Amino acid sequence: MLTWPAPQIPELPGRGDVVRVHDSSTGRLVVASQGPSASLYVCGITPYDATHIGHAATYVAFDLLGRAWRDAGQDVTYASNVTDVDDPLLERATATGVDWRDLAVEQTALFAEDMTALGVIPPDVYLGAVETIPPVAAAVEELVAAGAAYRVPLEDGAGGDAPDLGDVYADVTADSAFGQVSRLDEATMLELFAERGGDPERAGKRNALDPLLWRRERPGEPAWEAGSLGTGRPGWHIECAVIARAGLGLPFDVQGGGSDLLFPHHEMSTSHARLIGDGEVHGAGAATHVHAGLVAYQGEKMSKSRGNLVFVSRLRAEGVEPMAIRLALLAHHYRSDWEWTDASLTEGVQRFETWRSAVSGNGGPDADATLAEIRAALADDLDAPRALAAVDRWAELSLAGTAEPVEGAPGVISRAVNALLGVRL
Repeated sequence: MLTWPAPQIPELPGRGDVVRVHDSSTGRLVVASQGPSASLYVCGITPYDATHIGHAATYVAFDLLGRAWRDAGQDVTYASNVTDVDDPLLERATATGVDWRDLAVEQTALFAEDMTALGVIPPDVYLGAVETIPPVAAAVEELVAAGAAYRVPLEDGAGGDAPDLGDVYADVTADSAFGQVSRLDEATMLELFAERGGDPERAGKRNALDPLLWRRERPGEPAWEAGSLGTGRPGWHIECAVIARAGLGLPFDVQGGGSDLLFPHHEMSTSHARLIGDGEVHGAGAATHVHAGLVAYQGEKMSKSRGNLVFVSRLRAEGVEPMAIRLALLAHHYRSDWEWTDASLTEGVQRFETWRSAVSGNGGPDADATLAEIRAALADDLDAPRALAAVDRWAELSLAGTAEPVEGAPGVISRAVNALLGVRL
């Protein structure tokens, strides 16, 4: 799958600090990557609608992590996916009378346009569910052979030419470490599993929490041949586990996404990765799980199912400067839940215009302390609001003209804001 163009990242004097992030599993601040290289997997989109502000906030947040790692001198490998075949996509295609493949291509391209406009560095490994069906099917067959997965009988009419093969589910009891990612009690797991795409009441399952690995062919649905599994398509969690393994190897440093992915998605995908890896608790999956907060609009979480969406593409079409949108997102700490309002965008526009005016001169206040503060803020759990405040203070001094001017200082600030915060002035 083609990704989007990479933005140019300016060189800065010196090096950034070691980056620490909040680990959702332990609640502690941990070093995001211990070595000279760093690896990140961020769960991608299901392309049945345009990029909304909630999506954008998540991808901008993890873009900060990649930028901070690079500034610290680490080599970064970033992998992501596109779930270009799934129930919501098929349902939207049916409702709108569009071929599901055309809808996926159209919305994936629009997402790429939005990410390009927002200055998000693209993944190094970018794979779709459809193009990874062979390795996903092989992983599911591996789990079945190991006794970590089993078949569930189908309803009448399902299964094509081999209805006896059944859907395939993972057995969560096969993984002794299941639950260590989210650390939730069983009742909470069951509640969230039902809310977030699971099927706890599916007849024939061994455990209500067992997730789908391979969905057999149903009439009118796309399906692919998968050897002993029969025709069908992959489940969501195994898709991410296999793509992460292909792109980063196991284990990798950070798995990221919105906080609503902690359970079941990241719990399940980590469990799958562990069982298709070496079977050790610390032998597969991500070392650290990092989650962005959720964005609300009109009093409720912004989501496609509710329809209360603010689209990045629509704002761009209205003439809003994309960097102002990015600044509006960065004004909130990535882990916080917050609500998008017209004032959010207004503040982003005003901040962008102020910063651009402040760096337009030949000289300005010394930039060294501001650069150091931006770096320190990002190293401290990607504290973008603190970084923005540091630039605000420099801009205020610059526009006031009261500080001793230092030649080249505006250029340093402009490059720092670009390289570290992804904001082109």
